[in-house]
Amino acid sequence: MATDQHKFQAIISHCKEYGFVFQSSEIYDGLSAVYDYGQYGAELKKNIRDYWWKSMTQMHENIVGIDAAIFMHPTTWKASGHVDNFSDPMIDNKDSKKRYRVDHLIEAHAETLAPATADALLQQMNELLKENDFAGLKQLIETNNIKCAVSGTNNWTEVRQFNLMFSTQLGSVSDEASEIYLRPETAQGIFVNFLNVQKTGRMKIPFGIAQVGKAFRNEIVARQFIFRMREFEQMEMQFFIRPGSQKEWYAYWKEERMKWHLSLGTQPERYRFKDHEKLAHYADAAVDIEYEFPIGFKEVEGIHSRTDFDLKNHQEYSRKKLQYFDPETNQNYIPYVIETSIGLDRMFLLTVCNAYEEQDLSTPEKQDSRVVLKFPPRLAPIKLAIFPLTKKDGLPEIARELMDQCKSSFYCFYEEKDAIGKRYRRQDAIGTPFCVTIDHQTKEDNTVTIRYRDSMEQERIPMAQVRERVLQAVL
Repeated sequence: MATDQHKFQAIISHCKEYGFVFQSSEIYDGLSAVYDYGQYGAELKKNIRDYWWKSMTQMHENIVGIDAAIFMHPTTWKASGHVDNFSDPMIDNKDSKKRYRVDHLIEAHAETLAPATADALLQQMNELLKENDFAGLKQLIETNNIKCAVSGTNNWTEVRQFNLMFSTQLGSVSDEASEIYLRPETAQGIFVNFLNVQKTGRMKIPFGIAQVGKAFRNEIVARQFIFRMREFEQMEMQFFIRPGSQKEWYAYWKEERMKWHLSLGTQPERYRFKDHEKLAHYADAAVDIEYEFPIGFKEVEGIHSRTDFDLKNHQEYSRKKLQYFDPETNQNYIPYVIETSIGLDRMFLLTVCNAYEEQDLSTPEKQDSRVVLKFPPRLAPIKLAIFPLTKKDGLPEIARELMDQCKSSFYCFYEEKDAIGKRYRRQDAIGTPFCVTIDHQTKEDNTVTIRYRDSMEQERIPMAQVRERVLQAVL
């Protein structure tokens, strides 16, 4: 698995320098594994979210969207299995007092080994994780002399489970408060609303419910920038089907979701499917869509065949019937579910990594280079930058006129400071696909120069065509 830490660090720096992602509470030295999205990051994130939402709801007649609350009745998490099962094996180093997730500790060591040795080690780890053999995992760490990165020792505690849910109190007086959890996933908000949506929307199986929202996990070892965070956003869809049809629908959504990823112009070889070796307690089949980040192939989206586990358990714990009457078969049943679950923050990171390019543009006469973000135009934070060549001679007024024509249709940016070449470079660095320059010829014939980000080619077109030219690319 090839990695490029230098490129990954360059991308992290670029995100900070150009207003995409900031460390949360940075003036107070930050909060570990929590990040804020800056002015361009917020726009890019919104565009990815909107593209997913449109493709799921607007483009499918049998999928609707909801927005469920973050706080849910605490019994929800007992029924879903999160109270008993949502935990990771952890181990502490006695000298440094640093806590590690066992799989991350072993994976980090594997990266230092020859490929064949690393594969054998990871295979052993997966077998032990599958069996929940904590003594065996500790033995594996000790046998391979895996050391703490801080203390340099292998003086380890026993391996134990650590629940990942954040708990808080609901109530005005803490003594009277009821302990509830910040949701660790958005899916349960869909399941508890299954009948509400089905009845009010008069939905017929098969149908889906989509949702975008925040989730929270108390990751002990959060790393790799926004890839693994404690507060993150998920884009999930639960597709309700007849029992027994899950294999066909699982295959359908597996293919459909990969098509969505490739529709954004990513090279197919940067993606792969990876079947789960250890299935979650609710699944009878599960696969990850992985993308080749500079830090290697990592999961971006999961497709899971969840059986009837969730609805059946919520029916049992709530004592409310969560069944569907199928008029075609004349039967009542608890539907089975196929889930598609994608991390919005991971998709954001994928989009930036895929777009980031360092280009050497030097000629024999002159050294030159640029960093460009080649975002698909529909996802780019700014679609069009408008530059008057100078601040005088009426050029800013014409530029403002064009800005007024376009800004209600897509996000525009106006700038009149610095040489035109510097302005182009700044827009390249934030991924703006089109720049338009208003010059003295514009006053004579109403034409402008439009510059294309990827090729850097320039073309003279009538000013009246600019809005339509950009719209064709971004819709």
